[in-house]
Amino acid sequence: MSNQQFENSEKTVSERSADLIRILSASMVERAQSGHPGGPMGGADFMHILFTEFMVFDPENPRWPFRDRFFLDPGHMSAMLYAQMGLLGFYTPDDWKQFRQWGSPTPGHPERDLDRGIENTSGPLGLGHAFGAGAAIAERFLADRFGEWSAHYTYIYISDGGIQEEISQGVGRIAGHLGLGNLVLFYDANDIQLSTKVDEVTNEDTAAKYKAWGWDVQTIAGNDHQAIRNALRNAKSVTDKPSLIIGKTIMGKGAVTAEGKSFEGEVETHGKPLGKSKASFPETIKNLGGDPESPFTIFPEVAEYYEAVREKCILAANRRKEVEFSWREANKEKASLLDSYLNGNLPQLAWEKIVQKQGDATRAASGKVLELFASEVGNMIVASADLSNSDNTQSFLNKTTAFKKGDFSGSFLQAGVSELTMSALSVGMALHGGVIPVCATFFAFSDYMKPVLRLASLMEIPVIFVWTHDSFRVGEDGPTHQPIEQEAQLRLLEKLHNHSGKPSFLALRPADADETTVAWKMALENKEKPTGLILSRQNIVSLPASTGSTRYENALGAQKGAYIVSDCDGTPDIVFVGNGSEVSTLHAGAKLLQDRENKKVRLVSIPSEGLFLSQSKAYRESVLPGDVPRLGLTAGLPISLEGVVGANGIVLGLSHFGYSAPADILDEKFGFTGERVFMAAQNFLASHS
Repeated sequence: MSNQQFENSEKTVSERSADLIRILSASMVERAQSGHPGGPMGGADFMHILFTEFMVFDPENPRWPFRDRFFLDPGHMSAMLYAQMGLLGFYTPDDWKQFRQWGSPTPGHPERDLDRGIENTSGPLGLGHAFGAGAAIAERFLADRFGEWSAHYTYIYISDGGIQEEISQGVGRIAGHLGLGNLVLFYDANDIQLSTKVDEVTNEDTAAKYKAWGWDVQTIAGNDHQAIRNALRNAKSVTDKPSLIIGKTIMGKGAVTAEGKSFEGEVETHGKPLGKSKASFPETIKNLGGDPESPFTIFPEVAEYYEAVREKCILAANRRKEVEFSWREANKEKASLLDSYLNGNLPQLAWEKIVQKQGDATRAASGKVLELFASEVGNMIVASADLSNSDNTQSFLNKTTAFKKGDFSGSFLQAGVSELTMSALSVGMALHGGVIPVCATFFAFSDYMKPVLRLASLMEIPVIFVWTHDSFRVGEDGPTHQPIEQEAQLRLLEKLHNHSGKPSFLALRPADADETTVAWKMALENKEKPTGLILSRQNIVSLPASTGSTRYENALGAQKGAYIVSDCDGTPDIVFVGNGSEVSTLHAGAKLLQDRENKKVRLVSIPSEGLFLSQSKAYRESVLPGDVPRLGLTAGLPISLEGVVGANGIVLGLSHFGYSAPADILDEKFGFTGERVFMAAQNFLASHS
C-alpha cells in the first residue's frame, strides 16, 4: 500500500466524501475543458457537512415548500453543487460527464431547477446571495402569519467576488437591520480570485463590516469538518440576527503537480482545468484517493453513507410534515389560505369597481389600485427605494406597516436607497414562493436594476416592478432624472425569448388612469415572467370612453398588448400609435386632423409591444391595417415604436437627453403637443398622396 493509499484509508467517510466532491468537480471541468475547479475543491467540505448534517429537505419531493433553502452565489462553482446534489441522487454520472454541454442539466452556471434541488440561477456575483436574503424575508413573512411550525433556514454560499460586489452592502445592511436570524451566510474566503490574490484588491476587515451591520460573525478553518459543524450549530443558536461564517478555505485543495508537490492556493486553479495549469489532473485525482482513469466513480463507502443520509432526510422531513398536518387539522381555514398563497391563487377582485380620478397621473392611479391590494391581497409584499411618498406605494403602506426587526406582521419593505438590492430581494421572495413581491422606484433608476431584470426574465419569475416618473416630463429635476432610452431597453427584453420560448418580460406603459387599473390586472395575473409598470409623474388627460361602455371596459383591450382607443367610419387615412401620456397627445392631434382636414384617424394604445406582437396575425392586422400609414409618438427613443409603426410610417420621439424646465415648457420645446402631431401627420400624408 502506498503512503497516499494509506492516508486515504485513514480518512473518515466524511473526509472521503469531501474528497469525492473535489474529484468530481475537477473531473467535470477537465472533461469539459472549461470551468472553475479550484473553488469547488476548497468548498467541498462545507457543502458536504451542510447537506448531510444540517439541511432539512425531502429528497423525494424537492419542491416541498417548508424545506431549508440553499442559494449558491458564485455560479462559476456550479461543479461543486452538481457533485453534491448528485451524491444525494439528483444527478447521475452521465449528467456530470455532460457538464457545460448542449442540452445538459449541468450548465456552466446553475439554472433554477427545483426538481434537482437548484433554487436559483446564479452567475453575476452578488445576486445569488441577495436572492437568498429575499427568500429569508419571505420565510419570516409567512411564519408570522401561519406559525413557527413553517419556519426553516436559508443557507447561502458566497465567495470573495460576491463580497466585493456593491450589492453586498445593501444585503448586509438590510438583513442585519431586519435581524434575519433564519439566514446563514458562508463566506468561502480562500484569498484567491480569478486574476489576482485578494490582498491585491482589498484589505478590508470583512468581519468588522458585518458586525457593524448587526450580524453574528464567526471565522473558522473552512476545511475543518468539526469547525464547520460547530460554526453551523452556533449560527443556528443565534435567532435575532443573521449569521456570517467566514471559512478560511484553500483554493484547489488537494491539487498537486506532476511531481507530487502541492499546488494549492494558486490563482491558476480558479478559472482553468487543472490539466491546463501547472497542476496535474491525474496526480491530483490520485492524491485525493480517486482513479484518474475512472474519475466519476463513486466510492462505495460514500455511496452507502449518502444512501443513509437520504433516508435520514426523508425521516426528518416527515417529522416536520406531521407537525404541519396537525396544524392543518386544527386550522383548516388558515390552511386553505396558506395553500392559496403557495399555489399562486389570486382573490376575486372587483377591478371594475375601482373608481379612478379622471385626469390623474398614472402613478396616482397605481396608488389607488395598491390601496385595494393592501386590503384584499394578503400575501403581497411591497418595497420602495426611499420613494414611497413619490412612487405612490405609500397608499399601500398606509394600510399596513413596514417590516421591523423581529416583526414581520406588516407587508412593506423600506429598502432605503438601494434599487439593485431591493429588486434582487424581491426576486428572492418570489423564488421562495407564497408571496407576491412588488418593488418601486423612479424609471431613470431602473438602470441600477438591469442585472436583476435579466436574471428574473431568464428564471421566468413573476416579480412586479413599478417605475414612476416615466419621461422627460419629470421636468425641473433635469436630464439625470428624465428617462429617454430606458423604455427601449425594456422593449428589447420583451423581444428576447426565455427558455420556454415566450417573451421574457412584460413591459406596460398605460395611457391613462383606467388603463393603469387594467395594467395592474395584467401584472397580477402574469405568472410566467416579470412585469414592469411604467407610470407618469404628471397628470394625464383621460381618454374618452366609447358609447355604451366605461373607460375601464374599453381599456381591457390592453390585455392583448394594443387596442383601438377611438376609430372612424370606414378605412382610416392614418393610424396614430403610442403609449403612456403620448396617447392623449395623439388624441388631441387626431381631433385637429379630423376637424381641420376632415381626415379619418384611428387611435391605438400599445402599452406592450411584445404582448401585441405575440397575438394572432388576424388580430394585429385588425388593429394596424398593413396598407394604412401610421404615425407613432413616444417620449423616448423612436426605436421604441419603430417595430410596430413599420416602414409605412414615421415615429416622432427624442434622440437627445432632456433638460431642466417645467414639464409644460418641455412639451412645447420638444414638440409634444396636439398641434405638432397635427402638422407632422399633415406633412406625412401629403408626402404619401
